[in-house]
Amino acid sequence: MATTVIKLSPQQLKKAEQYYKDYITSRKIPHAAFFAKKKGVTITAYPSGKVMFQGENEDQEAALWENSPIQKSKTSGSLPAGFSKKSIIGSDEVGNGSYFGPLVVCAAYVDKTHLDELKKLGVKDSKKLSDQQILALAPKLKKLIYYQKLTVMPKKYNEIQPKYNAVHMKVALHNHCIGLLLEKISPQQPEAILIDQFAQESTYRKYLKTEENPVTQNLYFITKGEQYHLAVAAASIICRAEFLDILKRQSQEIGIKLPSGAGAQSDKKAAEIITKGGVELLGHYAKLHFKNTEKAQKIAKRNEQSDFHSLH
Repeated sequence: MATTVIKLSPQQLKKAEQYYKDYITSRKIPHAAFFAKKKGVTITAYPSGKVMFQGENEDQEAALWENSPIQKSKTSGSLPAGFSKKSIIGSDEVGNGSYFGPLVVCAAYVDKTHLDELKKLGVKDSKKLSDQQILALAPKLKKLIYYQKLTVMPKKYNEIQPKYNAVHMKVALHNHCIGLLLEKISPQQPEAILIDQFAQESTYRKYLKTEENPVTQNLYFITKGEQYHLAVAAASIICRAEFLDILKRQSQEIGIKLPSGAGAQSDKKAAEIITKGGVELLGHYAKLHFKNTEKAQKIAKRNEQSDFHSLH
């Protein structure tokens, strides 16, 4: 039986229990916080925050929680000695957890001869950089290193999503980015390829088998990959800059400032768009499978009723 295990914070565990309340069974699992069954997938959650998904398409169910900052329970172990000083392709993605805006994946090749220059530029974990710093850094990086990015706009994302769950989609994009970048740098070869880990290696390789041109050799997976090599940090910065540019452009297009993330502000802005042109219009700007869509529809309906009552 296929199994995916993730780790949730105490707050996220409470949200999960609330989400699965209609699927929780009376079956008692020793030491479990709750046990649920949903469409062929069993979900066993423990007070520690460990949540185990088992059954058909278990990784797709686990992927529902990727909108939260989940810490994966496994990485694929340690990296070779001196890894940070090697010539590496690093890949990362931005936008997966944001309701509005695109999903952007980037692979960047950092030759070891460029490492010192990247450090001087201030390349580091994009989460430690302001949006202004990222937007200033990205053009400099693009001139200095080889990279390949792929951008999936919300409309296209919504067309693909029913067929490709969140994890499968990212595997396809990372693999395609890496493959195109390997062609760009040929005949040079990286000493390794480091993927900022978003799923267990076994899950990544399972989906990789469905790709036409799978890159299978010399792959390493580790969470917070930007801490282990500047190639991942560079990829992350290029991704983030692209995401911010598109979010700004789409905000100007719709006349509504679209926030990043998937919080309450996103629900309100989505409700405004629904009022303007329904869910069809919203699909041009947001990833519709997020829970925000349902919340936004309720807000829009309440606003409509309130406007109706105020007129009568």
